[in-house]
Amino acid sequence: MIVLSVTVLSALAGFFLDGAGAVSEPSENVHGPANRSPPGGPAGPPEMQQQNPNKYKEACPDYKHYSAIAHRPFSDGPLALPFQRPSVHCRTFSSPSVEKVIDEVTSRMTDKDLARIFENAFPNTLDTTVRWHIDGKTPHSRKRKTQAEKDADTKWAGAQSFIVTGDINAEWLRDSTNQLAQYQVLAKKDEKLFSLILGAINTQAEFVIGSPYCNAFQPPPPSRIPYTSNGQGDTVHPAYEPTFVFECKYELDSLSHFLALGNQFYNHTGSTDFITPRWWRALNTVLGVLDQQSQPTFDPQTGKYQRNQYTFQRQTNVGTETLALGGVGNPLNGGGLVRSAFRPSDDATILGYYIPANAMISVELKRTSEILSKIGKWNLAKELKKRGDIIEAAVWEHGVVTHKKYGEVFAYEVDGFGSHIIMDDANLPSLLALPTMGFVGVYHQIYKNTRKMILEKFGNPYYLQGRALSGIGGPHIGLQHAWPMSLLVQAMTSDDDAEIIHALSSVKNVSRLGLVHESVNVNRPMDYTRSWFAWANSVFAQTILDLAKRKPHLLFGKDAKPYTVE
Repeated sequence: MIVLSVTVLSALAGFFLDGAGAVSEPSENVHGPANRSPPGGPAGPPEMQQQNPNKYKEACPDYKHYSAIAHRPFSDGPLALPFQRPSVHCRTFSSPSVEKVIDEVTSRMTDKDLARIFENAFPNTLDTTVRWHIDGKTPHSRKRKTQAEKDADTKWAGAQSFIVTGDINAEWLRDSTNQLAQYQVLAKKDEKLFSLILGAINTQAEFVIGSPYCNAFQPPPPSRIPYTSNGQGDTVHPAYEPTFVFECKYELDSLSHFLALGNQFYNHTGSTDFITPRWWRALNTVLGVLDQQSQPTFDPQTGKYQRNQYTFQRQTNVGTETLALGGVGNPLNGGGLVRSAFRPSDDATILGYYIPANAMISVELKRTSEILSKIGKWNLAKELKKRGDIIEAAVWEHGVVTHKKYGEVFAYEVDGFGSHIIMDDANLPSLLALPTMGFVGVYHQIYKNTRKMILEKFGNPYYLQGRALSGIGGPHIGLQHAWPMSLLVQAMTSDDDAEIIHALSSVKNVSRLGLVHESVNVNRPMDYTRSWFAWANSVFAQTILDLAKRKPHLLFGKDAKPYTVE
């Protein structure tokens, strides 16, 4: 039972509850014209300053519920969008450089509703999802170790960061990499962000080493945060420890995102601090999985069946939640591609060569190769580049098919036998996002054909249209819910002002709680999934920053100068 003093409770009430009893923010300013602090200024009234900050943490509302209620003050735009940042006392991480970007961008934006979403979305990962972070300067355990033990045991060494996806107390490798992406550019000058992202790389390395076939993970043991069960009782090979793993769906893009997190960090900071003995071990683990998952179902010489190293079965009545053929999945024929049992939506692949993930891993292997070359690891660098080149060539050989209407396009999934699936899903990596991941340019003819195809109902069965919204969805939620994330990627891969404005307006109009939802009913915008989904908020922030640099007039008005985060 938590017991708080009357002073603390009354003080907290001033910035958690409004007159109607709804959770809300106060009316004073903390971060600029649009941000608000507790009564009495940023530090709060004197009685609050004298209290233990941990007392405030105990009284902080669950953000899952907090995010589902509109809070004052409302934006000055016609939609009057709410301010959804938690109190400064309840935020899980803070960065002055992030606050500076918020002020600089929102003060210039002419659309005050879009500005409010950016204000809420850009810091959402820091505000709400950093469940555990240590800078590595403090020992994780009070137990004293011998020098030999210190030299031998590097597990959970250095900075560590556990970044949850939002309303689920678990970390997805893919989600957390994308959640942190918009802060990478600030890490070189911001020591706190540097430590946070470095910690995220170190933590992901431990996850990859421990269970490389898994996609979502429990809180790290040193955090002492209780683990939770997903309640599924899956049968998986290789077996995993449920106190370490939240879910074990093998998704190739999860491993791609582990590499991407380090690659982005190096590109923005020039630091190789993340290249530790544990990172080397994680990299070798990734390469081992790629080798195992590049094998065809049948031996090319003898035709003998070769059971895949990874199998997954779930007792479910939802076909996308388990693999066919007793957990093995449909047969594959090799040819240089790498199998992915599940998609980034966590839905099972139908044909296991998932093209967007193969494209992404080819790019990230070659980016990692460049880093290794610069630090003198030339042999391994050559190996990674060769692996990336082989996968890239296989994508072009097996992943490009001829459509009767659109011509040469990228297929979504193939099997190496000649079968292919034509569609796209909103989750990243996707076919629509191929240019943003660096695989192909937006003006490449095959990409242009593909983009046209997947943004039309005739070409993409999961392009959903309705009165409130039109965009790409996927089987994960159903046939009436499009994902705003797809419209944001559409904006980032377009050079057409009208298309970009339409995409942004569409997302804005279905984000009435001031945050970006996972999916929205195309006919009823208040029918949505997940009020708190940090990944989507990060993609919104990345879109705004992309346009601020590339198309400033769309955000800041005619003749506006580009804005670049520094």
